[in-house]
Amino acid sequence: MFSKSCEYGLRAAIFIAQQSKLKNKVSLSTISEEINSPQAFTAKILQQLTRNNIIKSIKGPYGGFMVEEEKMSTQLSEIVNVLDGDSIFTGCGLGLKQCDASAPCPLHFEFVEIRERLKKMLENTTLISITDELNIESTILKP
Repeated sequence: MFSKSCEYGLRAAIFIAQQSKLKNKVSLSTISEEINSPQAFTAKILQQLTRNNIIKSIKGPYGGFMVEEEKMSTQLSEIVNVLDGDSIFTGCGLGLKQCDASAPCPLHFEFVEIRERLKKMLENTTLISITDELNIESTILKP
């Protein structure tokens, strides 16, 4: 459902938030390794998340990536929107350009329900809520 960059971005944001909660800044190489993503690709994703003020990049020998406390309330839907736009919430399940209630594809009405449930879940899940629920030692962010 999500693009690869969105999948990696969600995993990276969650990992960075977990580490930020422990007062740790994390390097690009650590993030890339922990989410099993190519480093150059991860760098581009983190750049987008930084530009959109979801994560913070600190330069220098003691730098790294972190999520500031006030950004821990970021909804997962915001991350999806930054990386994939809103097409997952509005597009056709089969990728057709002309699909709506008056000219539906075979999956239209079922997919509308799925989209609405997905949107609600992503809007109701924040970085802090997900890190509060997850045990850092047992959470798997690598496929």
